[in-house]
Amino acid sequence: MRSLGRILAHVANLWPWYLGIVICSLASAGTALAVPFVLRSVTDLVVAAVNTHAVDLGAVVRLAAVLLAFDLANTVTSNIGGYLGDNMAMRLRAGLSKRYFDKLLGLPQRYFDDELSGTIIGRLSRSITEITQFMQSFSNNFFPMLLTVGAVLVITAHYSVWISLLLLAIFPLYVFFTALTSRRWQRFERRKNAHVDQASGRFAEVISQMRVVKSFVQERREYSGFSRHYDRTVALTRPQSRWWHSMDVVRRGVLNVVFFVIYLIIFLGTARSVYSLGTMVMLVQMVGMARQPATMMSFFVDQSQRAVAGSRDYFEVLAQPSEHDWRHEDAPAPALIDADAPMISFRDISFGYGQGPDVVEHISFDVARGERLALVSESGGGKTTLVSLLMGLYRPRQGQILVSGHDTSTLGVTQLRAEVGVVFQEPLLFSGTVSENIAYADPDVADQQIRDAAKRANADAFIRALPHGYASVVGERGLKLSGGQKQRIAVARAMIKDAPILVLDEATSALDSRAEQAVQNGLEQLMEGRTSIIIAHRLSTIATVDRIVTMRGGRVDEIGSPAELAASGGIYAQLLALQASGRRRDRRRLKEFDITH
Repeated sequence: MRSLGRILAHVANLWPWYLGIVICSLASAGTALAVPFVLRSVTDLVVAAVNTHAVDLGAVVRLAAVLLAFDLANTVTSNIGGYLGDNMAMRLRAGLSKRYFDKLLGLPQRYFDDELSGTIIGRLSRSITEITQFMQSFSNNFFPMLLTVGAVLVITAHYSVWISLLLLAIFPLYVFFTALTSRRWQRFERRKNAHVDQASGRFAEVISQMRVVKSFVQERREYSGFSRHYDRTVALTRPQSRWWHSMDVVRRGVLNVVFFVIYLIIFLGTARSVYSLGTMVMLVQMVGMARQPATMMSFFVDQSQRAVAGSRDYFEVLAQPSEHDWRHEDAPAPALIDADAPMISFRDISFGYGQGPDVVEHISFDVARGERLALVSESGGGKTTLVSLLMGLYRPRQGQILVSGHDTSTLGVTQLRAEVGVVFQEPLLFSGTVSENIAYADPDVADQQIRDAAKRANADAFIRALPHGYASVVGERGLKLSGGQKQRIAVARAMIKDAPILVLDEATSALDSRAEQAVQNGLEQLMEGRTSIIIAHRLSTIATVDRIVTMRGGRVDEIGSPAELAASGGIYAQLLALQASGRRRDRRRLKEFDITH
C-alpha cells in the first residue's frame, strides 16, 4: 500500500481528472443502482397482473421507458468516465516518463557506467507501463465498482443487516488472504524483472552493434544468451503462478461460501414472504453488483502487485543522487576569466572508479592559457580519466582541479562543461541531419555559421556532395557516413560550441592516413586560440604541442617540451626510438602505448 501511495502522491497534479472520473463514477453507479429498483417494480407489477388477470400496459411501458433511460444514462456517463480515465492514464504515462528522463539527465556518469543502456530503456517501458495500466484500470473500472458496492451495502442493510454485514466481510477477508500471497509473489516478480531487464539491455547492445555480431558470427551465442533470460522467467512463472492461483482458490472459495449464505438468506426470506418476488429480484441483482468487484479482485490485485513491483525500480532511479538540476542551469554562467591564473590546474589529484583502487595518484600540473599539452602513457594509464575529471563527469577522491583559478567542485557542472569542448576518439552522432548534429551545442545558430564551421573542419565539400547536402540524414550513430566524415562533423560541432578549453581524446586514432590528414587540418583550425589537451595516439600529433605530460602507473613521470623529452631517456624518448625501429617486437611495444606510426 505504501508503494501505491507513493504513486498517487507522485501524480497528485492529476486530481482534476480524478475528480471528473469520480463524478462520472457516481452518476454511473447511481444509474446502475436504479435498475434493480425498476426491475423490482416491473416484477411486482407483472406478478400482480398474472394473479389478477388485469394488466396495466401503460405502467409496464412507462417502467420499460424508465429502464431504458437509466441504461442510456449509464452508457453515456460510463463512457465519459472512460474517456477521462484514458486521458488521465496517458497524462500519467507522460508525467512519469518525463520525470524519469529528467532524473536520468541529472544523474552522474558513474550511474551510466554501471547500467546497460538497454536496461535503463527497458525499465522505463516496463515500470511505467505497469504503473499506468493499474491506474487506468483502477480509474475506469475498479473505482466505479467500489462506489457501487458502498451504495449496495447501504441499500441491502435496509432489507437485511446480515446480508450487508456478509457483503462487507468479503473485502477484509480478501485483503487478508491477498496479504498472505503478496510477499512471496513479489519475490518471484523481482527476479523475473531482473532477467527481463538484463535481456533488454543485451538486446539493445546487440542491435546497436549488429555489424560486430555478424562479423564474428556470434548470432547463435547472442540468441542463446537472450533466450536463457526469458527461459528463466518462464521457469520462475510456474511456481509464481502456482502459488498465486492456489491461494486464489482459497480466496475465491471463501467468497463462494459467503455468497452461498447470502443467497440462502434471500431465498428463505422470499419463501417465508418476508420479501416480495420483486424485492428478491432486486436483492439478487444488488448482490450480483457487489459480487462483480469481489470476483474481479484477483485481476486488480494482480495488476496492483505488478505496479508495486514496477514502481520499486522506478523509485529507485528517482532516489539516486543527482549531480545537478539541469533545468535551473539553462543559461550558462559567464566565461571564467582570470588572466593571472593557469587555464587548468591539477593539484594532487587521486581517483579510482567505484570501490576500486586509484587509477591516477597525486597528479599535479598546470596548463597555461592557449597552451597545447599532450598526455602520453601506456594503455589504461589514466589519460581519459583525467579528461573525465576535468569535465566533472566524476569527482576526485583527493585534490583539486581548477579552471581559470576556480575550483571545479564549487562550480555548477553546466558552467564547467560550457568551458570545455571535446572531440572524442569515436565520433558520437545522433540520428538526424548533418546540420542538426553540427548545431547540437546551439540549435538556434544561423545556417551560415554551420557552413563556416564545416568549412573550417574540412567537411563542407563532402557534405555538399551528399544527396540532400546539410539536410541529409546521417542515420543512427551516423552509420551512413565514413569514420573520417563523422569525425569532421564532430570537429565542426566543437567549433560551434566555441569553448575556451579543447580536449582531443585520440580524435584521429581510428582513421586512415588520408582521412586523418583531412581531420587534422580541421583540428588545427579548432585548436587555434584555445587551451588544448591532446590524448596522443600518433607521434606526429605529439610533435606539434608545446608540452608533453608522460604518465606511468597512474602517476606523472615527466613534463617537458617534445625536444626536452626526446633527450631525457623517458617514455617519449623510448617511443621515438621504437617508432624508428622496424622490428616487429618494437611495433608491438608501440601498441602498448596506443601509439602508431
